[in-house]
Amino acid sequence: MAVLEILVYPDPRLAHASQSVPAFDKNLHKFIEDLEETMHAGPGGVGIAAPQVDVLQRIVIVDVSGKPKVSSHGRLILINPQIVANGGGLVGREGCMSVPDYTGNVVRAKTIQVVAYDEFGERQEYACEGYEARVIQHEIDHLDGLLFLDRLVSRRRDLFRRKTYA
Repeated sequence: MAVLEILVYPDPRLAHASQSVPAFDKNLHKFIEDLEETMHAGPGGVGIAAPQVDVLQRIVIVDVSGKPKVSSHGRLILINPQIVANGGGLVGREGCMSVPDYTGNVVRAKTIQVVAYDEFGERQEYACEGYEARVIQHEIDHLDGLLFLDRLVSRRRDLFRRKTYA
């Protein structure tokens, strides 16, 4: 396994949309191992998307299970994910490994229904809420070339210099 280089804003490659994953093979499995290793190498990493390491494929890893009192499905590998339903809206603070020095307030759906394939090509469907739903939405934005900076409630009032990395 290898820790991959994370692209950092304002790198223009972060604004590119990703392509669907066409094959579920050993190359995909190796990349997922490296992507997961990269997520865990960063402070507080609970999610990562392939475009953050300059791979324009629709691959997301989310694992919020280490956060106390957070409802989750555990480690999720989401390939070609689609949010098929959402509900409610909630403002919350977000950070990003690709924007390491800032956090910001972003409105996200409180609940989502996401359909994706796992690393073996099996179709999965998850009903997610709260923090897990927020992280999935954040990571799917990366697949579409968006950062949390693009969704700030207000650039003047809702962007904050990061004080800690925990």
